[in-house]
Order: sequence, then structure tokens, then C-alpha cells
Amino acid sequence: MSTTTLLRSRPSRPLKGGGVSRTSPLKPRRSRLLTGMMLLYLVYTLVPLLWLLLSATKTQDDLLSSPGLWFGKTFALFSNIQDTLTYDDGIFLRWLGNTLLYVVVGAGGATLLATAAGYGLAKYKFAGRRAVFAVLLGAVAVPGTALAVPTFLMFSNLGLTNTVWAIIIPSLVSPFGLYLMWVYASDAIPHDLLEAARIDGAGEIRIFFTVALRLLVPGVVTVLLFAVVATWNNYFLPLIMLSKPNLYPLTVGLTQWSNQATGVGARPIYNLVITGSLLTIVPLVIAFLFLQRFWQSGLSAGSVKQ
Repeated sequence: MSTTTLLRSRPSRPLKGGGVSRTSPLKPRRSRLLTGMMLLYLVYTLVPLLWLLLSATKTQDDLLSSPGLWFGKTFALFSNIQDTLTYDDGIFLRWLGNTLLYVVVGAGGATLLATAAGYGLAKYKFAGRRAVFAVLLGAVAVPGTALAVPTFLMFSNLGLTNTVWAIIIPSLVSPFGLYLMWVYASDAIPHDLLEAARIDGAGEIRIFFTVALRLLVPGVVTVLLFAVVATWNNYFLPLIMLSKPNLYPLTVGLTQWSNQATGVGARPIYNLVITGSLLTIVPLVIAFLFLQRFWQSGLSAGSVKQ
């Protein structure tokens, strides 16, 4: 008798209620429904990117005369990139440098502070710890735009508006990153490991950088990526803090170009706005592709017991 016949002739396993377990016909339907929803979400995500990529290959005239999701008569991607980088004495490169400065110092500092504070709150007991937790949850619930005007008034009194510190200092505070590292460090670092390091004579700073930080890499990468994206896409805070074009980040600078291309006395630079927008998202894509391997290594390390 073949294996298929044996499998078909096996009796069904009775259930506690007296019924017979069978494969539910709803499971394939649910699977198809979820697959369809994921495909719709994928289309919703990729269509704007496809439009942006195709539009960056068109000239100003082709943008107004050709279909949005198809190429124009002239392939002008490289000339658009060159014009974007050289327009107005290369101000786009200045905006790119400003954005990188805000991201490296602001997002990097926010990640370091959130990691150190989250580790300390998770592994050290002290008076007022619950009060800190309550304040932290309240800070997470407050949107950043609600604090933008008070922050502007405070920095204006300190004489820090129209400086790079007006963007860097607020970027150093990441309540959500701190909360995420607090929760992650509570389970990722065994207390016995820290005690063993102290018995061996290691100081607290050395334990943090040589022992704890290695175990916190997946959480650190997650907080870093959130901070990088938030700082890179920050628009409202630089808009109210800065009035000098040479200090603008890419978000505010491209908005100024867009206003010039669509307002009264518009300039024919809408193709430069689209090309600049395409160049703006490229570093974020590269950062995500580079950092995702740390997530994969952290998940695989946590799935194996020693």
C-alpha cells in the first residue's frame, strides 16, 4: 500500500467536544485575503516612488505633456542631476551638508543618550524611578509640533535661532528612543552577566561599553534609524528656527524651490524639485539597507539557546 493511501486512510483525530478535526476551509481564504492586502499595500508604497523616479528622467516640458507613470520624449535624468547640484551656486549641496550635520550630530547624539539612559533606568534601582517612567510616557504622548513654538521662544531668548544648535539640541532629545531602549535593555542584558563583570573588577563605564552595548546592538540600530529618519525629514522645526538659506536642511530648501516653481513669477525649475526629492531619499534607502543586517543578526542570536 502506498504512503498516500495510508495517509488518506488514517482516521481523523477526535476533538474534546466529540467532533473531528479537519482542515478549515477558511484558512486558504484568509491566506488569499492577506496576500491581496499585502499586494495592495505594496502597490500603494511603490507607485509614488515609481512616479518620482520616472518624473526625474523628464525635462520641464515633458513633465507637463507626458503621462505621469511613463517616460518622456527625452531622457534627462543625468542632466537634471547636474542642474540640481549646480543651481543657484550649488545651494543644494549646502543643504545636503547641513542635513548630514544635523543627522550625524543630532540623531547620533540622541541614540547615544537614549541608549545610556535606557540602560541605566533598566539596570539600576534608585528613588523616583517610577516618576521618571511616568514623565517619559507623557513625553512620548506629546507630539513634536506642539513643542515647536515654545522651543522657538526659548531659543530666541537664548539667542540661538538661525544657528545650527537650534536644530541639533532639540534633536538630541528622543523620548520614544529612550523608552524603547529601556524596555529592550530590561530583557536583553542578564543581571548575572553584569554581576560577573563587576566581580572581575570592571567599572560601570567599561561594563556599559564592552558588555552591555554589544548586547544592545539591535535596539541601538532601531533607535538610530528612527532618529535618522525623524531628523532627516524634520521640516517644521527648521522652518520656524531658521531664516538663512545657507542653514536650511533639504526639506526646507526643496520647499522653497517648490514655491519658486509654482508661485507668482514662477521659474521653470519643477524638474529640479523632483530630482532633488529623488536625491533626498537615496541616503535613507542606503542607510536602511546597511543597518538591516544588524536586525537579522540580533534576531538569529536571540533564537538560539546556549
